[in-house]
Amino acid sequence: MISYSKTKAEITRRFDFPAERVFDAWLQPETAGLWLFTSEGSDPSGRIVEMDPRVGGKWRMVDRRGGVDYEADGEYLEIDRPRRIVFTFRMKMFSDTTDTVIVEIEPDANGGCVMRFTQEITVPHDDALSPADVERMLSEYKAGTVHGWNEMFDALARKL
Repeated sequence: MISYSKTKAEITRRFDFPAERVFDAWLQPETAGLWLFTSEGSDPSGRIVEMDPRVGGKWRMVDRRGGVDYEADGEYLEIDRPRRIVFTFRMKMFSDTTDTVIVEIEPDANGGCVMRFTQEITVPHDDALSPADVERMLSEYKAGTVHGWNEMFDALARKL
């Protein structure tokens, strides 16, 4: 049988750009397509960016890497410009689970902003795993998630 456990990936990043600009980079397809769920080595001809940035609106992104299309999708749950975005996130090719992503952005005193990112990750696992094995799996999922988002946030800083 399959069980589900949860963990959180949390990242805080400062950007040298106003909160509005960072916020909009999450919701404008022409900007999001440059950094969100993509990588430097991906094939631009295989990139699809579809966004309906309103509460209840859907989003979908496809990034082609090495001839494989990686598709992510979800729904916007909360949008409060320029402070907060909450959306669901899933990649059906890897799991049937849906995560929740929370992005909170605050202006700072230097004209930039601080972004606090949280992904509430649902991890499927076999019931036969020991508690130590489950904890190890959760730690690996969290580390991989943090690594991937940090790469995307590096790209975001370069593209703004």
